[in-house]
Amino acid sequence: MDVSQKNNAESLINETLIEDGFFILRFDNESAQKQQVERTVNSSYIQFHFCLKGAAIFNFNDGAYQLPIQEENSLLLYNPQRDLPMNLELAPETWVVTLLMSIKKFHNLFSNEASFIHFLSDENKDRKYYKDGSISPSMAIVLNQLMNYSLHPSIQKLYFKGKAYELLSLYFNRPADADIEQCPFLVDEDNVQKIKRAKQIIIARMDAPPTLSELSDEIGLSLNKLKEGFKQIYGDSVFSFLFDYKMEVARQLLETGSHNVNEVGLKVGYSTASHFITAFKKKFGTTPKKYLMSLG
Repeated sequence: MDVSQKNNAESLINETLIEDGFFILRFDNESAQKQQVERTVNSSYIQFHFCLKGAAIFNFNDGAYQLPIQEENSLLLYNPQRDLPMNLELAPETWVVTLLMSIKKFHNLFSNEASFIHFLSDENKDRKYYKDGSISPSMAIVLNQLMNYSLHPSIQKLYFKGKAYELLSLYFNRPADADIEQCPFLVDEDNVQKIKRAKQIIIARMDAPPTLSELSDEIGLSLNKLKEGFKQIYGDSVFSFLFDYKMEVARQLLETGSHNVNEVGLKVGYSTASHFITAFKKKFGTTPKKYLMSLG
């Protein structure tokens, strides 16, 4: 693979070779200006792009064709017939994480599951493939961990490798990967907008969220359609999604050092520290205090 890079702002990109045929790139535009980043990628690689915050545009054929990617969304790109170099325009305050993996290595990962991964089937393996989708809360946690970490340099590569494979596993585990025909709910754009509104409501009121019945009344959708639609779009139940979101907010608040454990617990909706500590440990396998100590 040609790994030469042409960057107008080289500090924007951080690239790590995970292993032969597998790269992870992290793009971080914290400036108030749009930034352009270019990188060659040949036709033997499959590209996974995740926009954690902000927005970006992929330009192809000298800008003749564009693919936007918005916050909390992903893009999968693969074209075995031609190179797809990255020409990425990052909006201000944007984070993008990219995984580049050779199709040979990818086939080896899923050799027994080719029928499950559509573009690995015999009839599709030589065709170009494009897929956009949403980022689930579980994926968002891994992506945040890739962008924010405090590690000794000697174990950074190992950490990235584990997180990159975890991200791929979560990506292909999403029920939202189903086709429209399998998810007729998604055909109704009005219902989709109501479900997105439901997500905004529970996030805005995460310290005291409405019940499912109250939420369904507020968005004007039946309880069953709320449950089914939320699962289809976000790959998780309403309160499982909210739990993951609250824990990620709590983790970030702890990292700022501006709040103690009790204050963080209250901000994400736990009236007692013990309940918050139990929830945090369930999600991350450690207590908030020990997590803070691990940050050094």
